[in-house]
Amino acid sequence: MTSEIVIIGGGVIGLAIAIELKLRGTSVTVLCRDFQAAATHAAAGMLAPDAENIPNGAMRSLCWRSRTLYPDWTRKLEELTGLNTGYLPCGILAPVFEEAGGDEGAGGDREVNSSSSSSSPSSPAYWLDKEAIHQYQPGLGAEVVGGWWYPEDAQVDNKALAHVLRTAAESVGVELKDGITVEAFLQQQGQVVGVQTNAGMIRAAHYVLASGAWSNELLPLPVRPRKGQMLSVRIPEFAPELPLKRVLFGQDIYIVPRRDRLVLGATSEDVGFTPDNTPEGIQTLLQAAIRLYPQLKHYPIQEFWWGFRPATPDELPILGTSHCQNLTLATGHYRNGILLAPITAALIADLILEQNSDPLLSDFHYSRFQSKPSTSTPMLTHSANFSNGNRPAISPHSRLPTPDSPLIIAGKTFQSRLMTGTGKYRNIEEMQQSIAASDCEIVTVAVRRVQTKAPGHEGLAEALDWTKIWMLPNTAGCQTAEEAIRVARLGREMAKLLGQEDNNFVKLEVIPDLKYLLPDPIGTLQAAEQLVKEGFAVLPYINADPMLAKRLEEVGCATVMPLASPIGSGQGLKTTANIQIIIENANVPVVVDAGIGSPSEAAQAMELGADVLLINSAIALSPNPAAMARAMNLATVAGRLAYLAGRMPIKDYASPSSPLTGTITS
Repeated sequence: MTSEIVIIGGGVIGLAIAIELKLRGTSVTVLCRDFQAAATHAAAGMLAPDAENIPNGAMRSLCWRSRTLYPDWTRKLEELTGLNTGYLPCGILAPVFEEAGGDEGAGGDREVNSSSSSSSPSSPAYWLDKEAIHQYQPGLGAEVVGGWWYPEDAQVDNKALAHVLRTAAESVGVELKDGITVEAFLQQQGQVVGVQTNAGMIRAAHYVLASGAWSNELLPLPVRPRKGQMLSVRIPEFAPELPLKRVLFGQDIYIVPRRDRLVLGATSEDVGFTPDNTPEGIQTLLQAAIRLYPQLKHYPIQEFWWGFRPATPDELPILGTSHCQNLTLATGHYRNGILLAPITAALIADLILEQNSDPLLSDFHYSRFQSKPSTSTPMLTHSANFSNGNRPAISPHSRLPTPDSPLIIAGKTFQSRLMTGTGKYRNIEEMQQSIAASDCEIVTVAVRRVQTKAPGHEGLAEALDWTKIWMLPNTAGCQTAEEAIRVARLGREMAKLLGQEDNNFVKLEVIPDLKYLLPDPIGTLQAAEQLVKEGFAVLPYINADPMLAKRLEEVGCATVMPLASPIGSGQGLKTTANIQIIIENANVPVVVDAGIGSPSEAAQAMELGADVLLINSAIALSPNPAAMARAMNLATVAGRLAYLAGRMPIKDYASPSSPLTGTITS
């Protein structure tokens, strides 16, 4: 299937962009995995940049501009569909409790501080004292001592809006494809040439990533799910007091009135994609809501639900161009997806169709999350100093009488036969020095640790010179084949972001055993089969199992990587006999991985005939990592030369090193 523009994500952002693009005359397809799972359905529909006290700057400007668009935008959608979005310019009331106290109670840390002042000429806010706020909104809790009134904030019925957007998209001719899971981007030379899905390859001239909290599964963007639990209570037909008419934005709670119910939200939980409501979450919401508006404790509970907000580290969206010329990003809207839908649609449509990049977009570009090189942490160069003086003058590539062919993996040629890693170092400087001292050309990187900025992996992208080092993304931390496949796809995208457009390498690890860290042979084979089909050069980490090694070679793996002993153990070569069998039968390079603890063990592994070594812990955990890295380099070279030269035969008896013939006798 080919479309002019494909949008990945069928929530409010994806649909809003699709409608805008279609109305401007383009052919648009929206790929939606699960319409009901979109964060749109789990929101409260508040349009509240003032009540949320969004700080001055680009984000406040973006939110204000979007709120200004809302009346015309919703009217246009309603005219297209004949349906009501529930847009209501009702204003929002933000009560303040007594413990805020004194002057703080009259405004806290908000930027407005008097009834006559305003946070902006275009967005006024008014302070109401205790008497005024209780008169303005009867039924508030006794602890409320005042509050702010934000007359320009508004609300929309989020579920109604989602239905209207979908109906509008259908009515203008957007092609909606449900049940489509996008699995990977297919990229070539800085362009997306297709998206791989559960329904096959889908191609377009341009692509938009608008998949919210799930964006991180396709690109290494810092977007994480932030779970929010919510509930609603039904307003009784004969309520003891007048029903709530205004949105209340309180401390850790908001209450949004709808026709026959009140919507209460929302928790904010960093628990990944953990589903379901919890007693603790619901109790927290009910306690805060009853404190703010006590009479709702008598209202019958109507419904519970939850959703996943797409959160970035700075809680601002990611908008604009990407590392690919024909891929645009519109994700990470966190709490403001509903509010920012109209402005996002307009800005993205301008960018794609008119190449008109609004100045505001620069503040939301994904590059803001890319660390800047530190002046105290220089880019990796091929030199390193040791505590006992400079590197020895010997080069591992010096001309020697024993000929050797270069190492070739998946059609790519390497001179060094030592691979190293980036984990377990005490600091990034030691890692840089060690990689330089090792003279390695391939460095393995744990995709998940880079994604989560795990200790020692911050700024990794800038710490190494990726024009000289070939990245080998690995799937460390994956316990199933499915996890490993997903992380492998992210690793490929990570390599492309660092300029290695043709890098399709992956070190495949599937390790469910958390005590001994032994790889799962069945899961490894399953993942390898799928990744080979997707065009990866797969380097699978395995037990020293000759039959599994042969099977992996047959399915198309680029190497096999048997362990010498359990990873990180430093036990040395415990699987020598099996490694010898693997080497004897392999038609792909054999990489001895895991367990080597000393240079003598490294040399021994190479003397067996291994093509490559992968050594990380023995270097990183040494008191002098750079010196150990150099020692491992020399041991690798020595072991390889010894293998090529061939060792002397082993005899059961002594043989003098000097001949006895021709000696002087008395």
